[in-house]
Amino acid sequence: MKLTPEEKRILDGKEGEVKAKILRTLVEFGDVFGAEKLVKITHEGHLVTSFGIGLIKPLFRIMDEIIDAGIKSSVPFTVDPRPIDYENVKCNLLNKLVFSKIMYSQQKRYEEQLSKIGLKDSNSFTCTCYQDEVGNQPKYKDILSWAESSAVVYANSVIGARCNRNSGMLDLFGCIIGKVPYFGLLTDEGRKATWVIEIKTTKKPLPQILGSAIGLKVMEDVPYIIGLDKFIGDKLDDETKSYLKDFGAAAASNGAIGLYHIDNLTPEAKKLGKKLIKEGAKKYVIDDKELEKVYNSYPILWKNKDAKPELCFIGCPHLSYNQLLTWSKNIVNGLKDNNRKKVALRTILTTSPQVKNKFIQTQEYKDLIKTGAKVSSICPLMYTNNPIAGKKPIVTCSNKLRTYSSSRYYKDDDLLKIICKKEVK
Repeated sequence: MKLTPEEKRILDGKEGEVKAKILRTLVEFGDVFGAEKLVKITHEGHLVTSFGIGLIKPLFRIMDEIIDAGIKSSVPFTVDPRPIDYENVKCNLLNKLVFSKIMYSQQKRYEEQLSKIGLKDSNSFTCTCYQDEVGNQPKYKDILSWAESSAVVYANSVIGARCNRNSGMLDLFGCIIGKVPYFGLLTDEGRKATWVIEIKTTKKPLPQILGSAIGLKVMEDVPYIIGLDKFIGDKLDDETKSYLKDFGAAAASNGAIGLYHIDNLTPEAKKLGKKLIKEGAKKYVIDDKELEKVYNSYPILWKNKDAKPELCFIGCPHLSYNQLLTWSKNIVNGLKDNNRKKVALRTILTTSPQVKNKFIQTQEYKDLIKTGAKVSSICPLMYTNNPIAGKKPIVTCSNKLRTYSSSRYYKDDDLLKIICKKEVK
């Protein structure tokens, strides 16, 4: 990798041993992928590691080294959601003991470390940092140092910013140095599609299942999707962006997609069209039968497959404001249709702190809370991914949560039936 005189100076330890180690890590990471240079990041950061799991002692040690060296991030950053919310996602005594004393025993310490290094503010815990209400929204062609997979794929695809699928700590190291290795999805060539996906369904495909199908097929490659604009339009309005948020999260978690292009819709596809497709690109046709096959392939990981669900999570990634309004209205109306006043099982809708603060000012929030449902800014994945909570029969409409936990996936309409009358298919 070619380094500038300033970068060589840092690597030689002229700004301290800790900063040299941070830069050396970025350089060696870039060398693995054939990066020719480092390029400057042009927007705020977003970190994937938001949880103070006591077992990851090296993380806290590195953070202390950075703090002791007086080093701060060159840009402010947001972080993925907190793993616990005892007020809105209540735990029994055993769960609380496991979370506070074992699983997330270092949460307070870690959040203090984040604040000292450059956390934007105490509300900056969400996986959807790019939402208007949160404010960490990059511009077209901005260079990012992010690692959260659903945020990376959204920024790359829906906004047209540029970011590789980094791992935890590499996102922070890029923010500290202010530069990232130049390769992959940062380059024009790396953003070209090696798959053409033809959508031939008879109706608008569910984003969670469509994203899953494409992710499972193309893995880490870049797909160019033709025919989806017929169902979701050619404008990036709030409804479409919410659709693409969930679609991208499923594609990134069921596969490893960091970027997709949608013909006539996403910014690079609108600008360059089919020039984005590489010669010899593979083809994948998706029809109703293919989507149903993918849906039916999802395993049921509950110990008792016939158990009645005890907990429902909606929002992984965090719900947008419009999604929150829609789900609230659907739950309230669904209960009325079934002559019920309360949800049939514990139901948690998750969203960013900023969207939640906006939502609690509405009548929809007041109506929703009367049903017994709760709104939280927790990370459902971090809550469910442990031996105690993992044993519960949990239902969700998030393909990402299904992938990383034992939660059982249901389509939106089916999940609504479970919430409103505990009707399980």
